[in-house]
Amino acid sequence: PLSATTEQGSRELAAPAVFGEKLRRDLTAPLVRLTPPSFAPLVRRVVPSVVNIAVTEQDDDADSAKTPKIPPALKGTPFEKQFRERMKQDTDEVVGAGSGFIIDPSGIIVTNNHVVGNAERIVVSLADGTRLDATMVGSDDLTDIAVIRVHPKKPLPAVRWGDSRALQVGDWVLAAGNPFGLGSSVTAGILSARGRDIGAGPFDDFLQLDAPINPGNSGGPSFDMRGDVVALNTAIVSPTGGSVGLGFAIPSEIVAPIVAQLRLKGHIDRGWLGVTLDDPSSDDDPGVDIVSVDRDGPAAHAGLHVGDVVLAVNGTKVDTARSVIRAVAAIAPGSPISLRVSHHGHASDVPVIVGRRPEDRTD
Repeated sequence: PLSATTEQGSRELAAPAVFGEKLRRDLTAPLVRLTPPSFAPLVRRVVPSVVNIAVTEQDDDADSAKTPKIPPALKGTPFEKQFRERMKQDTDEVVGAGSGFIIDPSGIIVTNNHVVGNAERIVVSLADGTRLDATMVGSDDLTDIAVIRVHPKKPLPAVRWGDSRALQVGDWVLAAGNPFGLGSSVTAGILSARGRDIGAGPFDDFLQLDAPINPGNSGGPSFDMRGDVVALNTAIVSPTGGSVGLGFAIPSEIVAPIVAQLRLKGHIDRGWLGVTLDDPSSDDDPGVDIVSVDRDGPAAHAGLHVGDVVLAVNGTKVDTARSVIRAVAAIAPGSPISLRVSHHGHASDVPVIVGRRPEDRTD
């Protein structure tokens, strides 16, 4: 009896320990499965599609040849000399460098508009070291997206678009680039936040990543763990010019359709009302205030006035100026829309024929 009691007591005492160990395994197992043992297989598959982009301005006067602008991160390092020798050609001045990625084997490359937007000459260096001149296919300053093209002798390795909407905060991402002509590089991190507005314009909708993104990686891709492109690396916040783990990338749900339009037309057509808007002064105030109306603009022709309040666009309520701008921009110029507008406290539906947004418009 004593022996039986002792064994039973031992089993009872051991039960909590067994349960605790099982709980520990259950809690840690998903984390182990989600953490890749190595990024190497993924890197080998996607890096050949990442390119370096050098932007130059032609200077025909050999006596006035200028020195390439060295990225601050490379000054005073052993890479400074290599950068100069790699980027300087004859009398060309390197005024910018960034990254890009191939989305079509025929030579279609996506990058940032701020990398190539004002270029007189664009030189692309492939992962194998091949250098090719590139031409502009199309660019969009408002979203900082550009498409360029090279003419290779053989099909190039290309990547495909992923679904950035499927990414969750905390998911792994792999940021790639080919900075400063030094060759491809990758960094890993997680998605830190979504929907970030960094004050660049009304179309800001960035993913925030903690994967280190350096200036030369602008225009490079960020991949999910399937190797699909889920973002276009665009900006960093840094007091030193280097990465501090605060990078911003444009999600593929925005980039992919913009790229498709740029390939088709070379530019983006956006809807426009011809008004200046202001956010409500408090959360209790519905709608968005109209503070100015462009003469002969779509809103003026529809009879809208300063002081009117936009409550909804095509039946969808709006509560910020940005939400109105983006909703209207998504409408093809020349198309009709319905605005729910409050005029002196009386709400009514106002039909408006959307105009074409001027390229220099920032509001």
